[in-house]
Amino acid sequence: MLDYDKEAERYDASRGGEARAAAAAEAVLGLLPEGTRRLLDVACGTGIVTRRLAAAEGLAVTGVDLTLAMARRAAARLPGSILLADARRLPFRDGAFDAVSSVWLLHLAATPGDVRTLVGECARVLRPGGVYVTTVDKAAAHNVGSDIDAVLASRPHRPAMDAADRVRSHAHDHGLIPAGRSPFTGHGQGRSPRRTVADLRRGWFATLPPGAPLSETFAARLSALPDQDRPRPDPVFTLMAFHKPE
Repeated sequence: MLDYDKEAERYDASRGGEARAAAAAEAVLGLLPEGTRRLLDVACGTGIVTRRLAAAEGLAVTGVDLTLAMARRAAARLPGSILLADARRLPFRDGAFDAVSSVWLLHLAATPGDVRTLVGECARVLRPGGVYVTTVDKAAAHNVGSDIDAVLASRPHRPAMDAADRVRSHAHDHGLIPAGRSPFTGHGQGRSPRRTVADLRRGWFATLPPGAPLSETFAARLSALPDQDRPRPDPVFTLMAFHKPE
């Protein structure tokens, strides 16, 4: 697992920067119902997406993140609108927001129980008639059918915490019903072999600990691929929206 306090300084540049943030924010906004005024962005990270959401006319946005270094960067972008908080225990009253978003959060959950808790908290602070929007199937989106994916196909896998069926089931359990989906491109996140080796050696892949013999075996295979610095196609991520009935 990555250390997001250490990642904060290079996080935006290593993940597509403003182009990716713009695509994510546009997709989120496209799933919000007309008249949305109060949005909570859960796990807002550096605030690069949150800032774009807040720029939408008539939308007041609050962001929360668990990682101090991330929250500090977000607060610099949106002074007075960012809180340091655990998404499993959101510090807001029931029904406080017209909409809740969690972009690139659920895949980080340690257990299925944590996913259920995260979805439940987002549902709790959502008012009746509101919408919860979240990314699903993040790891699958990175498999673009490239030679890099072929090399990595045999690595150990863990169950996807943000699998669409899992998220849909938890949403149902908390009284939310499907209300649409939207794809968006992860601009600047197409992997090159050299970049993938660097990511592997800093803990990007949860089942391949940095420095482990198996990790170094995969690093060697990746280093043997052609066009070491040519990015392969960008991933296409998926947002799902869930409605809380009146």
